[in-house]
Amino acid sequence: MRLRNALVALAAATGLAAASLSISLAAVPPPQPGTLTKYDITGTYVSGVSSGGYLANQLHVAYSSVFHGAGIFSAGAYDCAQNNVNTALLACMDTFQPRKTPAELEQLTRTRAAAGTVDPPGNLSGDPVWLFHGSADDTVDRVVNDDLATYYRDFGARVAYNNTSAAGHAWVSPIGPNACGVTTSPYVNKCGTTDPVKEMLGHLFGPVNAAASTLSGKLVQFDQNAYAPGGNAASISMGREGFAYVPRACDTGPCKLMVTLHGCYQYYGLVGNALMDKAYLNEYADTNNMIVLYPQATTMTGNPRGCWDWWGYQSAQYALKTGPQMTAVVNMVKALSTSGPPPTTTTTTTPPTSQCVTASNYAHTVAGRAYVNLGQTYALGSNQPLGLWNTFTTSTIRQSAPAYWVKC
Repeated sequence: MRLRNALVALAAATGLAAASLSISLAAVPPPQPGTLTKYDITGTYVSGVSSGGYLANQLHVAYSSVFHGAGIFSAGAYDCAQNNVNTALLACMDTFQPRKTPAELEQLTRTRAAAGTVDPPGNLSGDPVWLFHGSADDTVDRVVNDDLATYYRDFGARVAYNNTSAAGHAWVSPIGPNACGVTTSPYVNKCGTTDPVKEMLGHLFGPVNAAASTLSGKLVQFDQNAYAPGGNAASISMGREGFAYVPRACDTGPCKLMVTLHGCYQYYGLVGNALMDKAYLNEYADTNNMIVLYPQATTMTGNPRGCWDWWGYQSAQYALKTGPQMTAVVNMVKALSTSGPPPTTTTTTTPPTSQCVTASNYAHTVAGRAYVNLGQTYALGSNQPLGLWNTFTTSTIRQSAPAYWVKC
């Protein structure tokens, strides 16, 4: 049923994608080597897709005194995974297993705030939050995304939730290179004449000016090692290069800051500037005084698809203020609004530990991209049944697993 629905949505979306769209394509400028320098930042926001959506929520919750709102494409509620890859896969993407309710995760947030490991959740009250989930998205179930909406609403956030699109699992942009209903690289889709990016920014900021047809800003390429705990980005599954798009107006006047986090299979080392070029954020940045920061994850043991850490592959503290990737991104934010990068701190990272696996679909968990369906088999990163990787039955799921997974 799931696969059939996805194919129907794909057929409809392909027709939509063929509709005329009156926009200008303003290619992202070539990166210029540089550093993150001080700007007059009037408000800081975070957005992301898939694993980047999960990290965007973690950042907003843990650092609610820093981030004033969030825009999230396809993710679940704060710390749904509970530091467990099986839970991430089978409860927070698919729903074969029970997951923590929004109320339980809200209480967890309060408990952590009382301990000082995240900011007080009262800060979320009144914050604008924009959420998106497409009907052809078979990677993160709709009910999981619904939990995120409930979580935010219960804390008093002003939630706008777009769940009527026929989109697949992707960032959706009016200049996306992919058809609306697909889930394939580089995971930036176009859904007819709709502009979810304008919708997101309008909810976060209020009315926005039309997107620029020609970009006048610069794309700064900086060394992420300067912001990673211990000075080693690779050790926390982050790439050497990070990027920031800076409009010309921000050199001399106040600007907002948008942190944008890619999904799995979407990092710079794999798809280059695809997200930075096609997300349609820079075009709005130029006309709305907004800097866009594009941090970059990469691969490591336990994370071969370059996902952000939302289930604990790199650190058990992944969802706390002390989470290494969280710390690195916040260090970048501070560098853009202070006179220089803050001192990096040293944290101890723990390699992946053995986990008992009874029903695994590792590619789906780590990549966040493989389609799954009972009784069907799919290749990594594909929606085509090839009989190679993930074989499902009504009682169990079997495939090759990483070395640190063990049988129960």
